[in-house]
Amino acid sequence: MRDPYAALGVAKTASEKEIKSAFRKLAKRFHPDSNTQDPTAAARFNEANQAYEILGDKDKRAQFDRGEIDAEGKPKFQGFPGGGGSPFGGGRPGASPGFEFRSGGAEGADSVFSDFFEQAFGGRGGPRGGGAGFAGARQAAAKGEDIRATLKVRLEDIVSDDKVEAIFPSGKRLAIRLPDGVENGQTIRLRGQGQPGFSPAAPAGDALVTIDFVPHPRFEIDGRDLKLSLPVPIRTAVLGGKIPVDTLDGRVSLTLPPWSNSGKTLRLKGKGLTRADGSRGDVLVAVKIVLPKQHDEALADFLRSQESGD
Repeated sequence: MRDPYAALGVAKTASEKEIKSAFRKLAKRFHPDSNTQDPTAAARFNEANQAYEILGDKDKRAQFDRGEIDAEGKPKFQGFPGGGGSPFGGGRPGASPGFEFRSGGAEGADSVFSDFFEQAFGGRGGPRGGGAGFAGARQAAAKGEDIRATLKVRLEDIVSDDKVEAIFPSGKRLAIRLPDGVENGQTIRLRGQGQPGFSPAAPAGDALVTIDFVPHPRFEIDGRDLKLSLPVPIRTAVLGGKIPVDTLDGRVSLTLPPWSNSGKTLRLKGKGLTRADGSRGDVLVAVKIVLPKQHDEALADFLRSQESGD
């Protein structure tokens, strides 16, 4: 890592307030959640964090200025001075100068980072909800970036066992199986399918797929049921009979009882959308009586005879 003063963009004579302000600006500017399209943001974010670990701590800053620790906070070899102390010291009375392993005071990176996320992200413990304060932020920064896509889904896809393909802005394609009970607007998280981590040991990001139902030409969604308006010839409405109905699974026959009025609703069980438990809703078929396309004089005579009979 480069010199922490250069990483934060401050002079070696900078005050604690100036160092803290510089860190806040860089953390806000390069935070991975705000720079999903910038592959260099996470590295700059990490660099600012590491620099503030040194300069945000009075003792560590003094040790760095004296040349006792390097830019990563690791002790530099100081030789073997007399007095029997450890060559790296330990902060104990009588020990030789060297690096002291400390957790940081109240004004350390943890404190500043917690304050920053309290303001910028509404009080969440970490930038991705994983761990509090500075440690959680570094872990999130090391994780690969998430990728996002919107997947247009037909109602037929919801009840099918076939996978559907999500295409991401980068060109990456993922075939996924829709879960039972999937909802319009739901976001499905595919863990580890995002960008690689920023170090060999860091986990990959996730793929986030938002579901968008495509409007259907025949069906209206009502919860997990589907509503369908079905035109029925007047002869079939009067005499009853079998009428074909195209469902999401294919064509079935529906038995219409005699003297069915327009608006009568019939139910096809188990032909609707999947529920979370694997079962399915129904199709509600509303009868809509239609007249013949051509003038039917026999039908007209029949109706006139009914009127005269009254």
